[in-house]
Amino acid sequence: MLSVVIPVYNEEGAIVDTLKSVDKGLSEFPEHEIIVVNDGSTDATRERIAQAGLNNLTLINHVENLGYGKSLFDGIAVAKGEYVGIIDGDGSYPAESFKELWRFCPEYDMVVGARRGNEYRRGFFKRTARAIFTFLAEYASGKKVPDVNSGQRIFRKEIVLEYRDSLCTGFSFTTTLTMIFLLNHYYVKYVPIDYRRREGKSKVRHFKDTLRAAQIIVEAFLYYNPIKLFLLLAILNSLFGVVIGLLDHFVFKTALLSLVGGICIASFAPIFCVGLLADQLKKIYGSRK
Repeated sequence: MLSVVIPVYNEEGAIVDTLKSVDKGLSEFPEHEIIVVNDGSTDATRERIAQAGLNNLTLINHVENLGYGKSLFDGIAVAKGEYVGIIDGDGSYPAESFKELWRFCPEYDMVVGARRGNEYRRGFFKRTARAIFTFLAEYASGKKVPDVNSGQRIFRKEIVLEYRDSLCTGFSFTTTLTMIFLLNHYYVKYVPIDYRRREGKSKVRHFKDTLRAAQIIVEAFLYYNPIKLFLLLAILNSLFGVVIGLLDHFVFKTALLSLVGGICIASFAPIFCVGLLADQLKKIYGSRK
């Protein structure tokens, strides 16, 4: 059975079409349910959900806005299916893609819709942040990550419940989910999907949510593979020292810059040793669980 969770917050303009699209996309599934989590909407979203007229729909209402991740988890917690699918309520993801994602279950523990198209690539800030996060996720996991925070995917419910304490309650929920599955060596499959222009205004706060996503990835680094994080920091710090040294030698020619560059280069060993210590502490702590 597949349970599809749809978190919504002030999506009165798109939610009816989204629900009908999801219901149609799941029509070929012998068993399925749709769970909508209304996250404290202040517009007519709740009334629009009722107007959709779906019989197999479960509605969860938050009295106030608790966040994207919290909404998803509340829906996942009450889902009856072994597998849970998620999709945004703004019409940006193609509900018909669930059939394609489902083809790779149960061979894979999570199947992710990897976004493509002009709408996905637009926005310099988003593209830059996404490129950095993708690099960090791939570096941490040693695997190719086409889309680190896609909002359409199918996964095993039991795995998400097992790691409930590590999940983010905000917009970084999907980033957290990606890191948990990859760094714990679960099977993850990426399937290309089209990404469309959303209906209504985005609720994402780009600067704040980008910082939160960066925090999530760094925390995953520290918890699952600290030596890789400190190795990266040591390399970047040493490269910075080399750049400072070259600038001093060819441009500024000051003793202070030479000293700073030398300290940065020499710090490679102590930073890396901190990573080794963190890795050993992780193994000791893990063996005592």
